Amino acid sequence: MPAAQIRSRATRKRTLSIFIPTVLLLFSIPSSSLAANTLTQGGPAVNSSATLVSPNGLFTLGFRRSAAGSYLGIWYINATSSFFWIANRDFPIRDESGSLSLDQDGTLKLTYSGGGGAAVNLYSDSRRRRLIATLDDTGNFAVSDVDSGDSLWQSFDSPTNAWFPGMKLGLVSGENRKVTSWLTESIPAAGAFTLEWDPTAGKEELVMKHRGVTFWTSGKQLTPNRFTNLDLRLQRVNYNVSRVVAGPNSDYLTFRASTNEYSSTNQLSFTVVRLRYDGVVEDVSTRIVILQSEDCHGNGTENGCRRWDGPDCRRSGDGFQILWGTFSLGQWVDGNSNMSISDCKEQCWRNCECGGISLDGVNRNGTGCRYFRSGGFVQLPNQEGEDRYHVMIAGESQADTSNASRIKWIAVSVTAAVAVLIFALCILWFQRRCKLRERLLAELMATNAPSDGDEMGDDGDQSHNLKIYSAASIMIATDSFSPQNKLGEGGFGPVYKGKLSEGREVAVKRLSKRSDQEVSTFQVKTLSLCACGSLTHNTDETKRVQLDWNKRFNIIEGIAQGLLYLHKYSRVTIIHRDLKVSNILLDENLNPKISDFGMARIFKTNTSEANTAKPVGTYGYMSPEYAIKGTFSTKSDVFSFGVMLLEIVSGKKNYNLIPLDPPIDLVEYAWKLWKEGSPLELMDPTMEGSNNYKDQILRCINVGLLCIEYNTYDRPEMSEVISMLTSNVVQLPMPEQPGFIMTRPRNHEGSSSTSASKFCSSNEVTITMMVAR
Repeated sequence: MPAAQIRSRATRKRTLSIFIPTVLLLFSIPSSSLAANTLTQGGPAVNSSATLVSPNGLFTLGFRRSAAGSYLGIWYINATSSFFWIANRDFPIRDESGSLSLDQDGTLKLTYSGGGGAAVNLYSDSRRRRLIATLDDTGNFAVSDVDSGDSLWQSFDSPTNAWFPGMKLGLVSGENRKVTSWLTESIPAAGAFTLEWDPTAGKEELVMKHRGVTFWTSGKQLTPNRFTNLDLRLQRVNYNVSRVVAGPNSDYLTFRASTNEYSSTNQLSFTVVRLRYDGVVEDVSTRIVILQSEDCHGNGTENGCRRWDGPDCRRSGDGFQILWGTFSLGQWVDGNSNMSISDCKEQCWRNCECGGISLDGVNRNGTGCRYFRSGGFVQLPNQEGEDRYHVMIAGESQADTSNASRIKWIAVSVTAAVAVLIFALCILWFQRRCKLRERLLAELMATNAPSDGDEMGDDGDQSHNLKIYSAASIMIATDSFSPQNKLGEGGFGPVYKGKLSEGREVAVKRLSKRSDQEVSTFQVKTLSLCACGSLTHNTDETKRVQLDWNKRFNIIEGIAQGLLYLHKYSRVTIIHRDLKVSNILLDENLNPKISDFGMARIFKTNTSEANTAKPVGTYGYMSPEYAIKGTFSTKSDVFSFGVMLLEIVSGKKNYNLIPLDPPIDLVEYAWKLWKEGSPLELMDPTMEGSNNYKDQILRCINVGLLCIEYNTYDRPEMSEVISMLTSNVVQLPMPEQPGFIMTRPRNHEGSSSTSASKFCSSNEVTITMMVAR
């Protein structure tokens, strides 16, 4: 060989050593080709002096020699020193007698004379069809039927160490197709590493294995170019990985890459994913490392690595480094020709006596292992001529481990001491709080006689003549706040029924610890006792059967009259703002009383509406302009009245969903029935004698829908509502689309707009007058 060529090859080898080692094979280049990409039946064969070339000259199929023998394979035209596919990787031909032909019987066979003569059939056709074998610009060599065009065999079905665009990786027709590394840098035989697709349900991930043991997984596929532990968004390459599931026996991956586009200048950076002998996965066109086995050292699970058990002498961070130097404490060898450098490193890692291995192996082809005893390595300066080794380097010294352990225990001790101190302070604070509470309770119980509010001292306001009761008298009156006496719960807290010593029945509201109200916010005067409960109790499944239509209509009319008084005939205009069935109290004769004016606002005579920055009230009853913009007026109460009217007619609660598909609330359900021409289906089926009042019930439904229209000017005034309810002469207008279609939580009763933990109204900002109870 000319000296210039020898120097050229040496220079190229040194240049490539700057990059990560690649799977290269130095072969002699064939001298001629068949000037075609096709083998025909009985036609010329591929041999040591004839090759097939793809149509655009991208790939070549032929024989090339190495120190181990001759191989039939495919290589890229701009990378003549490396194979991408090999037909006889595990049985090299010892001479140059190799020949690939397609005979008249339709058999694609590899023959050679060395070793007594032999033949390997790559494909055999039993139907005696007209066949051709072609090499295309994707790097695929395939046998196909001339007449039908069907592909009968292809090299893509038998991957070696490269994954081509369009090649299937995974389960195909029950066969597991995987990429397998070379044994060494120069021996194409099957090596230690494999790249596979695991289609198992719940996994669906790429896996890397070493001698059949998984040490890395990609995780789930997130996008066409990204997995949980693998990012294929590389510089100048746009990967698009697709998963194909074609029945129980076919589940595989295939990919495309934007760089694989042939140009008129015959310049192509062809993207192939290659698994090198040392467990490095790289993109051939860019030489970018996608994954390398050394990132997974067995001591961690980050980035998809698997943890495996090792000897006690190996700690986290231990690993191999390539160093120059010499070992002095002895060595031993394993001449197994199937052992690669990765196998030697694994065996050394599991043997506590091993401190390193030779980079050159034992045999001339680089196989086999030479081990060196630990503790005898002397490192020398990096220079040519010195031996290099894979040396086991400890992640941390024993002293470092001891210091780290000491620091760890100090941190734990300090943390524990601080925690105990905080716990002790909390106990002292809680005990002090309990003593203060007990002292206050003792002072409150010192007398049972009520006193005038004047005894509390001058608070800057006029005397309201309020009676102050002791805690003991309240406890006696409510039977220690017995659950049997609980009437309900609002923004302040629970309300209990009580009976004072003079025989007077009262309602006692107990301020909740979770309430955001102030102690001084006593704003509503108690007018009467609710002997029959609230309207919401009488619409429960167990009690609503007691309410026939006449009783319900009287309740509707009574509420309407009460609202009319508040809006028009009261000395000042009052907007309730929290009108709902639970705030309608019924006396023993089922006469309705509007209660809970804690959120009410008083309007001046020249004011018709107002705004608030933070709307309060109960979702489901709030008008849209109030809930969205904070604007309220008498029409806001009209909206709430309309919702209550539909609840009384139907016996259903607005926040309980109607079991349709999809579920809807009462307002939506009423509007749906009205549009379908069957509004009477809304009527409570438990009402006795309701068939005699269908016209009146229909009129109430009509009025209810008019009251909950979206636009405020479309809703009637309460005076008009009463006129429409009580007069059969008045012609009712047709309702429009309701204002609210479910913008509140559906699963909670009376969900407040100002509280996420308690579903009741919350009194925030109101303008009221304080009066004596």
